[in-house]
Formats: sequence, structure tokens, C-alpha cells
Amino acid sequence: MLARCEIGDYFGKSSKLDSFIKQRYIWVSRITGGAKSNALGHLAQKFVAQYIKDEIGIIGIEVKSDATLANVTHTDETTGRLTSFDIIVTKNQKYVAIEVSFQVTTNSVIERKGGEAKARYEQVETAGHKIAYVIDGAGNFERQSALQTICLHSHCTVAFSKNELSILCDFLRDYLENNNG
Repeated sequence: MLARCEIGDYFGKSSKLDSFIKQRYIWVSRITGGAKSNALGHLAQKFVAQYIKDEIGIIGIEVKSDATLANVTHTDETTGRLTSFDIIVTKNQKYVAIEVSFQVTTNSVIERKGGEAKARYEQVETAGHKIAYVIDGAGNFERQSALQTICLHSHCTVAFSKNELSILCDFLRDYLENNNG
């Protein structure tokens, strides 16, 4: 139990505390894992959206969280409900949907995203858009089949790190600024 209180050793030592927080995954108990995992997922999503805004360097880019793409609907196309994606990045009628999966437990979020990947990819492609994934967390990497499906049905898949997010920004720059689409 005391190991979880290690952060207390860094109070009053701002540079050490900052370093500790940046280098450490957040521990989630099994009892509250779902709620905490969901909250972490939203934090990761916000971080990725802000990182793109700060780092991409494209004038006129728009980055929205929990947004939809034109002509991409849920599997039951008769309802007409547009599919929501974690992040949508757009410029001049070019769109990239980004799904962020950050899990520190072995729950089924990555399995769901893996199950949706092929259908989403096909709809996104047909509508003339692109889709990318940011994936991290121990629970995700244990789900090899889901990850493989996502990688096969993605225009860009990266891990949750600054180096990898830079690769995502390069992909976005290349696609959004290229006049050929």
C-alpha cells in the first residue's frame, strides 16, 4: 500500500514531482477500474487533441473532440446517425478521424475498437476521409488480435508518446496540406 504513496516523497520538490508524474503510468484499482479507465481515456484524448493543436503548425486547422464525419454512419445505415470519433482534424474539406485508446487495465475497450475497425475504415475510405489510431496501455498491448485488426484498417497507427504523436502530426500535415488528397 505504501508504494502507491510514493508521490508524497516529491511534495515540495517541483522538478522531481514533475518528472515523476511524466514518467509514471497511473495506477487503477480493479474495483474502480472502469470509471478511472474511462476518465484516463478522456484525459488521453484531450492530451492528443491539444498536442496536435500545439505541434502541427498548420494555419486553418480545426481539431474537435467527440465529433462526427459526414457520410460515416453507425452500422445500421437506416438510422442515419453519424458515427462519433474521439477526435476529428480537418482543413479545407479534408478530414481525419482519430481514435484514442488508453487503457491501464485489461478491459474490452480495445476489443470493441478492434471489432469496429474494419467497418469504420471502409466507411471512412468510401467517404473520402482518413482514420488514425493512438494506442497505449498494458491492457491494449495484451490484445494482439485487436491491435493487428486496427493496424490493418488504419491510415496511421501510433503509440501514446511524444515521438509517436510527432509521427501522427507528420501524417496529418502530409494529408491535410497535400492538394492531391
